[in-house]
Amino acid sequence: MSRFSGPLILLLLGLAHAYQDEEFQEQDGEDGEDVVDISTIILTVNNGSKELLLEGDMLVPRTRNALKCWQKSCLWRRGADGYVRVPYVVSREFSEQEKRMIERAMRSFHGSTCVRFVPRGNEFDYISVENREGCFSALGRQRGRQVVSIKRRGCLYHGIIQHELLHALGFYHEQTRSDRDGFVRINWGNVEPAMAHNFHKQDTDNLNTPYDYTSVMHYGRTAFSVNGRDTITPIPDAGIQIGQRRGMSAWDIKRINILYGC
Repeated sequence: MSRFSGPLILLLLGLAHAYQDEEFQEQDGEDGEDVVDISTIILTVNNGSKELLLEGDMLVPRTRNALKCWQKSCLWRRGADGYVRVPYVVSREFSEQEKRMIERAMRSFHGSTCVRFVPRGNEFDYISVENREGCFSALGRQRGRQVVSIKRRGCLYHGIIQHELLHALGFYHEQTRSDRDGFVRINWGNVEPAMAHNFHKQDTDNLNTPYDYTSVMHYGRTAFSVNGRDTITPIPDAGIQIGQRRGMSAWDIKRINILYGC
């Protein structure tokens, strides 16, 4: 991203937020074309964050090495009834309207997967949706309270909330999966040097599913760009669109069901 595009995007996001009424927010992510892709929004909002983030929005866990999930230890447990219950609390800093938006994104998992986000009782492990400085989450289930940050001004989009919840369920970004080199080219010359580590491939379990350009976990073409040019190019580049903020793709949903045995 160029030094000039960041402030402009922040201005546009601020204006968009100012004019969002409840009906617009409830419809966001379902209709119309994307104005700004998910990675541009997330990386812009997270710019300057004091949190230690990998790949732009994954909080480095304190309880295990980097982003590795050992023997599925970071997955939420499935009950005897087949449902995976993820307890949550939502910060009181959010208005009732904003809380409804967050819970609407949570409910979007309920109709097509066995994951159920449920208000926390006395569970030890749970996610806490908070208004911090950015859009981010740790990878998979953590011990105790796990923060999912949804900054009120910038992150309250249906697809972005889903994106961070998918991280909390244990999912990586699509463009860093282990077999990505057959599907996208990373243009290292366009990547901001200090951000190059964010494009390192991860040792992912791809669940025998195809690479998904339409995944809500896929960053856009100019993520971490130093000059505004593409850092991620599809192979072959035949006008394939990557990066969106509408919401989970069919393969996103399928992977949840495979990973959690739904």
